[in-house]
Amino acid sequence: MEIKEQITKPITETAYLTKENTKRYRPILRFFFEENEKMNYFLYKEDIYEEFVGKQNFENYTIEQAESDLASLVEWKNLIPIQDTEKAYSVEEFKHKKYRYQLSEYSIEIERLILKLENLHIEGSSLEPTLIERIKEQIEKTETMVTKSNQEVYGWWEELNENFKRLNEKYKDYIRSFYNIKMEEVAQSTQFVIRKSDLVRYLKQFIKILQDNSYQIEEKLSNLSSQTEQIILNKVLEEQRNTIRINNLEEEFPEELMKERNKGKWENLKRWFIGSVTRQSEVVAINEKTSEIIRKITRIANQIAESKGNISSRKAEYKKIAEMFCATQSLEEAHKLSSLVFGMVNTRHMKGDFVRQTDNINSSLLEEEPFTIEIKPRLRGYKEKTERVLIEDKTEEKQKKIREYMKQREEERQEFEQYIQNHKIEIENLPEIKPNIRKMILKLIGRANQSEAKETKTEDGRIVKLIYPQGEKRCVLHCEDGNLEMPAFVLEVQEK
Repeated sequence: MEIKEQITKPITETAYLTKENTKRYRPILRFFFEENEKMNYFLYKEDIYEEFVGKQNFENYTIEQAESDLASLVEWKNLIPIQDTEKAYSVEEFKHKKYRYQLSEYSIEIERLILKLENLHIEGSSLEPTLIERIKEQIEKTETMVTKSNQEVYGWWEELNENFKRLNEKYKDYIRSFYNIKMEEVAQSTQFVIRKSDLVRYLKQFIKILQDNSYQIEEKLSNLSSQTEQIILNKVLEEQRNTIRINNLEEEFPEELMKERNKGKWENLKRWFIGSVTRQSEVVAINEKTSEIIRKITRIANQIAESKGNISSRKAEYKKIAEMFCATQSLEEAHKLSSLVFGMVNTRHMKGDFVRQTDNINSSLLEEEPFTIEIKPRLRGYKEKTERVLIEDKTEEKQKKIREYMKQREEERQEFEQYIQNHKIEIENLPEIKPNIRKMILKLIGRANQSEAKETKTEDGRIVKLIYPQGEKRCVLHCEDGNLEMPAFVLEVQEK
């Protein structure tokens, strides 16, 4: 970042917000701003005096104090004084310098910002699914912008960036509001439970629209050539150069700054939908955060329902359990039923750094070997006996496990190789496959999709390129444990 002189200067126009008499300065400038919005641009000191005299903080207000306040605001460049000579009927009146005052541009923007800050809790924020759809429609016109005039391209560029800015701000404000407010306090109202379903449905609808459109936007941006992007950015810069800036006629056009700013806006838009090599796209982050909010809302609503007794009566359930106990033929069978209904008696949950028999994250708890936990007495004077333990040489055992693991990986690799035809794996043409092969294929698709180049590598170092289907074509991947409907991707595998 280049530190220019403009960003090191103090902003004197904000001095009225913190000065000693700010209780008078702020109402005066707010009155100027409201009149400015009504297109009444010029006010006299008499107008200020008549408006505020007798009100709170202006009880003993005089015309001299009004003139002094206006002079202070002029000194801080909040007001622009213009000498009114039209009604001067004598030299004395002309020398008296009767002024009319106009609000400066800085003060207008400062008051707008303050007004927005004051109404933050009123306006709130919301998600707008239509913004995604509008951005998708504008992105689809990108290639046609090459043949359009500079003025048309600039209009398209401004509309696209405005929609993208609103989408970014709206979703961040909406997500932040859920993290800032204390949901437990909001949940005390009965309206929360009533509106919970509507809120969850609203969030799910937003996610659905986001997913439906973001994939098309991602595909369009990924296939866009750098030459097309450059032509469009040049047209935008040319139109910006030709735009007459009324307030800065004497200044030169900051070409390098505008070029860098336009390129930055375009790159941010691409990263938002596509992501980069080191960072996931914002679309993925929105899905995760919105899903987390849905879970939080559902959990709190369930807690409220249970605390207020709005759950269904368990009388029928207890009656059914009693009938099941009566139908048992022996005490042993009743014990078994009791263990299922009430669980084990006097159970304890153990946690610790236990040694697992396998490092496979997909293994089930039922496949693990049982083990014994030694319970040590909790006595102050108890000391555990120390025994000398010789270090065992487990080299052979380690080598054996390594050989077994490598053998298993080689079998999976050979089985995976069977499905590569002409250096490609076409999902729609695959026969019924095993679950482990499905996991390998989905893992390659996921890693390649996160990459900007849509490429990844296999364990043996071959590059795999992900090719998207044309026209949103879908297919069914048949597996031994079920079927999976998905886009008809093609994995292009390079030779070793």
